[in-house]
Amino acid sequence: MDLLRSVIDLFLHLDQHLGRVLAEYGVWTYAILSAIVFCETGLVVTPFLPGDSLLFAAGTFAALGSLDVRIVMALLFVAALLGDNVNYWFGRYVGPRALSGQHRFLRREYLDRTSAFYAKHGGKTIVMARFIPIIRTFAPFVAGVGAMRYPTFLAYSVAGAALWVGLFVLGGFYFGNIPVVRNNFTLVILAIIAVSVLPVVLEALKNRGSAKRAGPVSPRPDPAP
Repeated sequence: MDLLRSVIDLFLHLDQHLGRVLAEYGVWTYAILSAIVFCETGLVVTPFLPGDSLLFAAGTFAALGSLDVRIVMALLFVAALLGDNVNYWFGRYVGPRALSGQHRFLRREYLDRTSAFYAKHGGKTIVMARFIPIIRTFAPFVAGVGAMRYPTFLAYSVAGAALWVGLFVLGGFYFGNIPVVRNNFTLVILAIIAVSVLPVVLEALKNRGSAKRAGPVSPRPDPAP
């Protein structure tokens, strides 16, 4: 319960936490930001870490001169790319056993959701998933489990990481210090999280609606003797 409360507080007051980190750790803030992005994208056990909102907040502080936006973008791009690749090769190592439900540290529902997303969108999932929490963490892993060719995966991974880091960091850099945004930073962070999660919610509602329309499956009659 304390962990959940800490995570929620981190999301809702990201501007305060990042400002405190900058004040206490100075230049080491770059390493801390990179580590968070790497863990959020590279470790299947930490999908709850802030991603989109952290990039936006980093861009906002870069606009204030507390961080160098070029260094932020370069380091976070590398961190996101490395995270993807660690996740991919871990999936290749674990293989189909990951989908068996025998590994307790792997949430089966997240794997199933990502696999369904993957089946629908193919390799583009690696790029699209960058903008969807949880699926962002599991997409490279499922790509590795499914033995996607590494050159194909790497191309999608580079494109996805560049788009993700560029859009959110520059979004914070150019818009984060507009008075209405700065004065309502918590609401902006909540809006970013909501928009990020929206595709997952819509997909879940769509699947639920399809299941209801399909109705219960009637048992097959026994063959006549």
